[in-house]
Amino acid sequence: MKDFVIIGHKALTTGDFSLNDLPGSAGRMDILCRCVNSALFLSHGMRRDVNVHLLLLGEPDPGKIIRFNGEKLKYLNPDERSSGSLIKKALQKSSTPYETQSTPGVWIRRAGLEELLNEFDEAGRDIFYLKEDGENIREYEDLKEDAVFILGDHTGVTEEEEKMIEKVAKKTLKIGPMSLHSDHCIIIIHNELDRREA
Repeated sequence: MKDFVIIGHKALTTGDFSLNDLPGSAGRMDILCRCVNSALFLSHGMRRDVNVHLLLLGEPDPGKIIRFNGEKLKYLNPDERSSGSLIKKALQKSSTPYETQSTPGVWIRRAGLEELLNEFDEAGRDIFYLKEDGENIREYEDLKEDAVFILGDHTGVTEEEEKMIEKVAKKTLKIGPMSLHSDHCIIIIHNELDRREA
């Protein structure tokens, strides 16, 4: 499985938001929804070998992770409202440190970035931090099919988060010479891995 972790600093952590106003009422949940779609959808299909971890750090109850698992996922259509609806349903579940399934292929739990990174590190997974000043992904040869990619939202990552990431990351990579949206970065990462696998 490939894993994408998207840190949502403003994403609302309750299900009390309007699907008609994902950018405003939900704390830029639209960004996370676009990342879910970019990570999982193909033309007329879905990537079944992908997990997407949305780390929700907004108010009023920060520190929740919603995981979309492509292998088991159902009821997701390629639009922001559809993924927003599944996120909303997950947030209506009471979250504990253990994953609770809200709909097929979608789980929620209470956890933070450090816990998630440590779990990947202890499992021996290669963790890559996506940042503009990293090594060019096209020139980096040691990229495995089961890599973990860490991306920030429109605000980037904090200094504290960056220290946590750099502590366990195998490498800091960049997508290209321009700063791109997180969902665009995910598509380019997939393209790069697709080319290598082909």
